[in-house]
Amino acid sequence: MADHSIYNNPLITRYASKEMQQAFSDEKRFKLWRKLWVALAESEMELGLNVTEEQVAELKEYAEQIDFELAAKFEREVRHDVMAHVKAYGAYAKKAMPIIHLGATSCFVNCNAEAIMLDEALDIILKKLVNVMDKLSVFALKYKDLPTLGFTHLQPAQLTTVGKRATLWLQDLEMDYENLVNAKAHIRLRGVKGTTGTQASFMELFDGDDEKVKELEKRVVSKLGYEKVYGVTGQTYPRKLDYNILCVLSQIAQSAYKFSNDIRLLQSMKEIEEPFEKNQIGSSAMAYKRNPMRSERIGALARYVISLPTNSAITASTQWMERTLDDSANRRIVNAQVFLAVDAILNIYMNVAENLVVYEKVIAKHIRAELPFMATENIMMECVKAGGNRQELHERIRVLSMEAGKNVKVEGGENNLIDLIKKDETFKPVWAHLDDILDAKKFIGRAPAQTEEFIATEIQPILAKHGDLLGEKGDVRV
Repeated sequence: MADHSIYNNPLITRYASKEMQQAFSDEKRFKLWRKLWVALAESEMELGLNVTEEQVAELKEYAEQIDFELAAKFEREVRHDVMAHVKAYGAYAKKAMPIIHLGATSCFVNCNAEAIMLDEALDIILKKLVNVMDKLSVFALKYKDLPTLGFTHLQPAQLTTVGKRATLWLQDLEMDYENLVNAKAHIRLRGVKGTTGTQASFMELFDGDDEKVKELEKRVVSKLGYEKVYGVTGQTYPRKLDYNILCVLSQIAQSAYKFSNDIRLLQSMKEIEEPFEKNQIGSSAMAYKRNPMRSERIGALARYVISLPTNSAITASTQWMERTLDDSANRRIVNAQVFLAVDAILNIYMNVAENLVVYEKVIAKHIRAELPFMATENIMMECVKAGGNRQELHERIRVLSMEAGKNVKVEGGENNLIDLIKKDETFKPVWAHLDDILDAKKFIGRAPAQTEEFIATEIQPILAKHGDLLGEKGDVRV
């Protein structure tokens, strides 16, 4: 039952999924520690150290049986989390107690376990990222032909389509996907390096046998499912690993933030709306409001994530010599919370992308208000083809455009440029063709084709590669 008398982290209570919470749980961490201790002991036994099969079997027997209360009791006594868990493990695996953690430093379990946790947490992010891409692809293809006002400087510009705009969101995510895959490809374990990374303790255990020390590291890492280790380390794995991963997560947050801002702007224009549930309340005071709370939450969490790589950069740059411990408390907070926040962002992104509401008539209304100005060049060229004077036509278009602009901005009326053109004999040659000239689909260029081509050539191969991950639903918890 929740204790409401103390602070509860909202990333846990309100935003992140259970899946991601479990990825950074104490249970996950300490089970990995034990898996590492088993792999170390078993490899040491295989390479001839005085470790028995009975001891290894006992470590395996109790690997999942963690007495958290006992470990906490020991930590209060020794003020060292790793040694507290060695003692708690040994309290059950009594015969194996003398050889647990043999030759290792705390960072053997800490760093190797953390690298694995980061790697596996990236798998969760990858799954949710490709699901967002899948949902946006469906949306983009559905609306690839629907003309809409394009905006530059938040001012009406040439037309695009609703689907083509969605490909801009998709392209951001495609870049994030590539960076994420690259980051995962470069994850490696710290390995079995000893206190300052020299493997001195293991050289002592193996009587200076260089090859056995190298083989020990290879076997331990292999038992954890990895092949690569850092060639050299101090006491820890390079903290630049954290920074590189946080940069990938920051970029995902940036992409989501851009999407959420676009949706908020479009919802203000009443063109596109995020899902709004039957009993949802937009405002405690203004009952009519439909606030874009999902998109706003994406932005709020994204802002937090974007700020965190700077913190990680400071940690990486202040690692004195072989190691300093002022990174520990900081990384316990930052590394977990950045994943929890991005997990929450992608959950909401999935929910919004899958349930966007498009108001086609409002979009068409906005096009009608601006298209006459955009169509003036086409109107003028058609009149020139019919024998008109380009310079005279340009002057008449300019005068009528100013008049229509005044009607919109000063009088608060509708854009009446087309009505003015229909009354001006200068443009009589195109009167019968104005509806055809003003067909919005003639102003969208290759937007539909670009949408189809981009999704077919760049997005679909990614989705096909990860087909087994698709089908996720975005959960908005509160």
